[in-house]
Amino acid sequence: MSLTFALVVDGPAYGSQNARSAYQFAQAVLASGHRLQRVFFYQDGVHNGSALTAPASDEFDLLAAWQHLATEHQVELQTCVAAALRRGVVSELEASQNALPGHNLAEGFEQAGLGGLAEVLLSADRVIQF
Repeated sequence: MSLTFALVVDGPAYGSQNARSAYQFAQAVLASGHRLQRVFFYQDGVHNGSALTAPASDEFDLLAAWQHLATEHQVELQTCVAAALRRGVVSELEASQNALPGHNLAEGFEQAGLGGLAEVLLSADRVIQF
């Protein structure tokens, strides 16, 4: 029986294990033949969507890993727009609307309100929070 999963990631890309554990769980979900519908990045988790991270050459590039996973498996990557704006992770649209000098939301990520989270809570068979 195939299930549809959604993940909620509260931890930043670096500085805690939450986001890396979420990524590894996502890989396991997909390898088991299940569907991963969406990863919703909330609170400090929105830092996973910043295009301005530059890990050392010997470190795992979590941003690139999320982007590859999304492209290869058609997984939606959403950052909470309110949490992201508070933390300086800004899409081109939000930068324009808020008269900010630039944007840094990484390719493959989109910003959404908590409605995006509510929607996936209703449609997924399993929601796992990291």
